[in-house]
Parts: sequence; C-alpha cells; structure tokens
Amino acid sequence: MSPIRRLSPELANQIAAGEVVERPASALKELVENSIDAGANRIHVTVDRGGKRLIRVEDDGEGMRREDAVMALERHATSKVARLEDLDSIDTLGFRGEALPSIASVSHLTLKTKPHGSQSGTELRVDGGAMGAVTEVGMPDGTVIEVTDLFYNVPARRKFLKSDRAESSQVIRAVTQLSLAYPKVGFMLTSGARRVLQCPPVRTLDERFFQVYGERPDLVEVYKSAAGVVLRGYVAALTDHGPSRGPQHIFVNHRVIKDRTIAHAVHEAYSQASIKPRTPEAHLFIELSPERVDVNVHPMKAEVRFLDQSLVHELVRRAVGDALGKPSSAPLPVRPKSLGSLVPTSQSIPGITQGMSAASRWAGVTDVFRRNKTSDPMSASSVGAVPAAIGVGETTIDATRPLIPLGQFRDTFIIAVDSEGVAIVDQHVAHERILFEQVMSQLAGGSLDGQRLLTPIVVDLPAAQREALSARSTELLRLGFEVGEFGGDSVHITTVPGVLARAEAENAVRELASDVEGLDRAAGVDEVLQRLAATTACHAAVKANDRLTQEKMLYILDQLWRTEYSTVCPHGRPVVLRLTRHEIEKSFER
Repeated sequence: MSPIRRLSPELANQIAAGEVVERPASALKELVENSIDAGANRIHVTVDRGGKRLIRVEDDGEGMRREDAVMALERHATSKVARLEDLDSIDTLGFRGEALPSIASVSHLTLKTKPHGSQSGTELRVDGGAMGAVTEVGMPDGTVIEVTDLFYNVPARRKFLKSDRAESSQVIRAVTQLSLAYPKVGFMLTSGARRVLQCPPVRTLDERFFQVYGERPDLVEVYKSAAGVVLRGYVAALTDHGPSRGPQHIFVNHRVIKDRTIAHAVHEAYSQASIKPRTPEAHLFIELSPERVDVNVHPMKAEVRFLDQSLVHELVRRAVGDALGKPSSAPLPVRPKSLGSLVPTSQSIPGITQGMSAASRWAGVTDVFRRNKTSDPMSASSVGAVPAAIGVGETTIDATRPLIPLGQFRDTFIIAVDSEGVAIVDQHVAHERILFEQVMSQLAGGSLDGQRLLTPIVVDLPAAQREALSARSTELLRLGFEVGEFGGDSVHITTVPGVLARAEAENAVRELASDVEGLDRAAGVDEVLQRLAATTACHAAVKANDRLTQEKMLYILDQLWRTEYSTVCPHGRPVVLRLTRHEIEKSFER
C-alpha cells in the first residue's frame, strides 16, 4: 500500500471543483448566487460558447476590500457563517467558502471588486489555482468576475462537456431560475452577441413571471399556507392540448433545489385527477423558517432536508390538487332557466340536434340516465337521474355564469353558451369524468354495489391477463366486479357495477384485464382502484353518437360543474373547448 500523504492545495481544489463545478452553468450559478448574497440590485451575465470560453458576472453589490478579495480565493473562507450554530439557520445562498477557489483552480479567473465609498477597487488574477498579481484598479462599485477556458487544465473533465448549444441551454435555465427566485433583482443575460434575457427589477413574482414567460393561460396559480409554511407558484393546467412533460422549478427560501418529496407530492396531485402519465410543468416557491430546513446536505446545495417532511409533502399535494380543481378556463356552472330564443327552433340546423324525447334511440343504447332517484348516488338507479331541482324554468344552483345547452353537434358534442362565450363539451369524456369521481368517492367509503347478472358472461382471455385479474380480485370486488375462472382460456363475469350496462361488461373486463396486466406488480391498492375506476367510468359513460334530451344535457353540464376536476377525463383527454366572447368579437372585427 502506498504511504499516506497530504494532497497539494492545487490538487485538493481541483477535486473540490469536481463536486462543485459540474459544467459552465454550475460555475455561473455559484457566481450569481454570490452576487445576490452581496446585495446586488442588478446582475449582468455574459457567456461565450455556452460558458466554456467565457463566463462573466457583473453586479452592483457591496463589493470587497483588498484583503477580503484575496481571502475569498482561499478554501473554506466565507463571510456567511462564523459558528457551528450558524449552520442551523442559513439564510444565504453561498456559505461553504469553496466555490470561488474551486472555480479558480480549473480556469483562468479575474476578479475585480470595489466596495461602496472606496476610491478604487482591487483586481486579482488566478490561473489554475495559482494566485497572480494583485493590483489597484478603477471601476464602479460592485464586483466583476471573469472565468475563461473552464477546465483548460483538466482535459478529462472538459471532454465530457456537451455542445455549445446544449451548455448554453443549461446556462439560460440557471439564470432563468435565479431570476424567478429574486424578482427584485434585475437580470440580464448575453450569450455571444445575442441578448437572451432582460428582466428589470420588479416588485412581485407575478411581474417577474410575466417578464420571463409572458401570458401563460395554460398554467394555474397555486397558493397555500399552513403551520408556518407558505407555498405559491404555478403548475400546468389539466389539459391535453399541451405537452405532458415540462420544466419543474422548485425553490425553497429562494434556493433552487431538486427534491423527491416535492416531486412526489406534485405527481400525487395530478394522479388524483388523471391516470395519464405526466411530468407537468411546475414553478413552486416554498418559504419556511431556516431552522426547519437543512441546506447543508449536498456539495452543490441542490438538495435540502426538511425537518417536517410529511407536512411539506401534504401541503404541496393539497395545494396543487386544489389548484387543479379550479379549471383554468371558465367554470362549467348551469342555471337551468327558460332558454327563450337561445334554443334552436324546430327548424333543423345541419349537424346540430335538439334534445330528443325519452322515446328516442337513447333507450336502446344505454340506461345510465334512466334510474330511480331514491337509491344511493352510485347505484344503477341514480347515476344519470336528473335531480328534481334541475328542471327547465327552475333552479337551486347559484352559478355566476350558467352554461345553457343549445343542442348537440353530430350527437357527440354538447354546444352550450354563457355570458362569456361558447363551449363545446365532449359528452362522453364529460360523463366519464363525472362517473369517475362518483366511483372514487364511493370507493373512499368502502365499495360499490354490484348487480348480479341472470346469465354470466364468458370471456376468453390470454393466460397472463387471467392471472392478472385473479391477482387483483379483491380490488375488482370493491369495484363491483365478480370475475372467476371458467375453465380453459375463459373467465366468467357474474357481477358488474350498477353503473355498467350488461352490453358493456365484456369489453370493460377485457380492458380491465389489460390494465391490471400492465400495472407494476408493486402498484398499491389506490393506484389499482383508480385505474380500474377510470376504465369502468369510460365504459359506463354515454358514447359519441348518443342523442341526448335537453334534460340529459343539463344534467351532464350541472354534474360536470360539481366535479373536482372538470377540464379533463381520468385518461387525460380534454372535456371542453371554449371560444370566448373576446375571440368571437375579434373575429367579427367588433
């Protein structure tokens, strides 16, 4: 074994740089955080070739005296902490005292700084960790740091850097995140000869968010406060029009972090509304006492540890869930009343039909609406019953903008209007959302009532799917399905949920078998039940090409308004398309 020896300061700094400086964006982030800690009001960042050739950070912060500037380039020299107890309540971004010397050890670094009130500043140069000349210089108040040729002396690290475009993208992301965390600080980012970001100082997060992203109607606002923890921000609305993946920016006390607890809480909130896999765009800002969060658990300060982890998880989950339950478009309230001239006359409009009478072909398609009103809310008798209070000409619903159904388009979409525009509602996915939430509500209290079939239905299935159904028999029973082996490749269905018509039972069981086969073996009961409930609701809901009476359209719109998440079905498909009054007037040049 080789003898143990002390590492040289240069080698120790380069090893530390491997932990702190992963790429140009991480070096830039450390420098900008120092500027913020120095009380800067404006920060100008310049990069070339994604930061590989040049990183320049200029600020108007408090600056440093000559002796402090020299000390700042020594390892573990910091003005942020002095005692062990200080680590329990860190409220600054940088505190380890290792970033600047680490960056200097793998680059050519020039630091110019001048404190307020001084006649001149200090300039010092470091090449690969070796201190060069320290001279007096004239300059404005603040600090300027230039880092050139990052990793020039560590070729093994430099060769792993990505393309200039990829590194530039990471730089833009880092500056964008910091600008969101500190709206009262002005940020400017120049990449090569191009001005990429310019955000003057503003007072509020809303103003900064608009500077960075412009109008974002696809996002919904999040806010919740509890037990000394405050959460605010924006998350992707429940819509299928946008991507299912997006950036996730998480901030704790203005610090950009990655945290599995928060990411899981966001995922949980979305999974309550839809089984569609997604990593939604999220910009969440959490504030709590510094004593309740440990930021000293990661070399790059990218992770934290919460003292009340379960509290933070629940706060985020509920806040995001509440935000998603408030549609980003106008709500879907219904105040049935005399429709007057808004209802089409007996003259037909091509493609649009008014609600038909109970003797229509609806009766031959499904009976989900024709139920006994006195049975329980999720039994076969009440899923589609029009509430007594929901009749044309009467109302008990307090809705500010009632949606009034005009009719159907191709027996598939409900056309409705309110004071703010026109809504086109997909009747199938709307009813699917209604039934899904009703089913999940019943499951929360126990199980659904099943209806025993007079004649069992026999279904042939592959062996893997038969096995999957057998493994999930308990969950199926809670949902109202009783499925057993029938011999050979067959299973027989003896009981189905009350919401499901016999005609749909076979297809529903086939899809349920496919669902449970595709689930992870370790999937929890709640996840299984949610997926089974979504499939059941889909098969029990009204279909495209089903002609609806006026009362049935009123019922769907009213119940949709009462749902928690009215913008998407449980599989993630959009429920409603709106054409606002402003868009209509603009089209007619009014």
